[in-house]
Parts: sequence; C-alpha cells; structure tokens
Amino acid sequence: MPITTRVLRAFAIARSLFAKTTLADALERLGFVQADPIRAPARAQDLTLRHRVVDYRSGELERRYVELAIEEDTFINYGFLPRRHARLMLPRAPRRPWDRPTTRRAALVLAFVRERSEAHPRDVDARFDHGSVTNYWGGSSNATTQLLEQMHHRGLLRVVRRDAGIRVYAPRALPKSSSSKRARAAALLALVIHTYAPLPLTSLGPLVSRLRHALPQLGAELTVAHACQQLACARVDGVDWLWPLAEDPTGHEVVERVRLLAPFDPVVWDRRRFELFWGWAYRFEAYTPVSQRKLGYYALPLLWRDEVIGWANVAVANEALVVDLGYVAGHPPRERAFKPALAAELMSMRAFLGVS
Repeated sequence: MPITTRVLRAFAIARSLFAKTTLADALERLGFVQADPIRAPARAQDLTLRHRVVDYRSGELERRYVELAIEEDTFINYGFLPRRHARLMLPRAPRRPWDRPTTRRAALVLAFVRERSEAHPRDVDARFDHGSVTNYWGGSSNATTQLLEQMHHRGLLRVVRRDAGIRVYAPRALPKSSSSKRARAAALLALVIHTYAPLPLTSLGPLVSRLRHALPQLGAELTVAHACQQLACARVDGVDWLWPLAEDPTGHEVVERVRLLAPFDPVVWDRRRFELFWGWAYRFEAYTPVSQRKLGYYALPLLWRDEVIGWANVAVANEALVVDLGYVAGHPPRERAFKPALAAELMSMRAFLGVS
C-alpha cells in the first residue's frame, strides 16, 4: 500500500488509540501521559486514559497511583511514566545550582522527610515556615512547595501519593545505573518517539529540545541525529515523516466512532502534525484572554473516524452534562452514523464523570 497522509493519519490513531485494556497496561503502552491540573470537565491525564482503559473513571489514576509501577516526573512535560523509564532520567544535573542557604534548607527538609518516611507540604511548612517566593508566572508561591518540587525534580524525593490533589513526598534513593549515558539517552529518545509517532521531521527537533531541557545531564547524547538512527522515514506530499523502524504504517482500519480527546492527548498533542493531518489550527485557550478565544476555555478536539472535525466544551452543571459543540465546517456531518456515535461518546463521558 502506498504511504499517503491519510495512511499516516490512520496509523497515528490506531497505534495510540489501541483497544481498551487495564490501567497498568495502558500506561505501559502509552509510555508517557501528560498531566494538567485544570478540571474542565476532568484532568487531562484522566481524559487521556478514559479512551484506553476499560471502565475508567475520573480520578482513577490518582486513586490507584500507589499500586502502579509509575512515577510522576518531568519528561517533555510534567506527567506520568513507567518507573523503569523514570529511573533513566536520574540523577538530574540542576540547570541552576542552589545557593548555600537553599542547600542547607534542602538538607534539613530531606532529613525531616526521611525521619517521617513521607511528608505532606503542610507538615514541612509547619516545621520550617519557609515563607513565600515569586513563581514563574510572577505571582506568590509557597516557598516550601517550591523547594519540595525542586528536590523532586533533582531526584531527592519522589511523589508517593496525592492527598486531595496535593503531592505527598518520600525520600528517594538515587538509582545506580550500569548503562551508559548514550544507552539511557537512546532509551528516552525511543520513548518520546514511541509516544508521538508518526512525526513530521520538523517536530522532532522541538521534541528533542524539550527532552534536553528536562535532562541537561544527557544533553550531549540527546540529538536529532541520534533519534533518527531508530527511525524509518518517508517523504509524503513534500513532508518527511518518521516512525519506529519495527512498525508498519500501512493497513490500519478506520473505526466509525466519535472521541472527545484531551488537549494533550498524543493523537493531537503535536500542533504541526495536527495541521498536516486535518488542515486547521487547534489551539489550547485556557490561558488566552476571554475576548480572544475562538474555541473556548478547554476545547476538546472532536475526532470522528479519522478526522478531527471540530471541538467540544464540556462541563457539569446541576449533576448533568452540558456540551457546547463547534464544527470546522460550521455544521455536523450529514451521515446518519454520526449522531448515534456522538450520543455513545457523550454517554461514555457521563459514565466517566459519574453524572446522569
């Protein structure tokens, strides 16, 4: 079968939206699930997993985190990944060394957490009262929370669970890896490619840059050239496309189904690929001023068969689902099959959210 853009599109959907399975297996098969704290109508990680896990319910990942062999950590973004992959990223070399007072505070906090086995930020704050600092967005952040996040990022702490959405930390013994930097970098490059393939070549560089930013200690080994050693390539309609060597992009069936995807779902995450596949620009507008929004606060891309034909803003009001749909064409598809497929997806969303 000749490789066309539509063939690659079906390949991208089929390899990521696999048949529903267990939560542990879905996390392993995805490789990485991006997290986001906004609930509109649920967190991004839950919206991603609902399409891939049997009978998945909102918040299930947080409730079952302790029993799963996964870690919360920064990969190309913050999210969840199998523990065996997370270990390859540690120990991290800090981009900015701590000054002496911060180093002292971190040592005291680490000793406190070790003494207790695990600690909630409020316990650390009650013991040390670090005050407030200016955060990335220019606002005020609790200094204890920021220090704990930095210690987590460096590998001194790990997230053992969440308490009402707040990270609870425990000390982490840094792994002693026998593999070389190149081997670890190759495995992490393979993971990012596995999660987001097939990729246009123009997307590979930014992905590798994100990984290099998160893992400065592996920077010299995290290159596009090293990534391309693991990839097959084809030029389609003037665009160079890449995917794992062992995979065949042809022969994937299109499923007659509607899916409302998370803004960070692997199927739609790469905005360059999105426009090449579907011919319009999807934008995440939660942080866009209201007057400038075109799609809505938390628009979910609407996938019908192998086409993203629009978006939906979904909310829960008075224990009922409220859905505002928009279509690129200005109207829903004319086919009879679309309406019952949309109804089935909204029924699935209600079950996922636990609403009538």
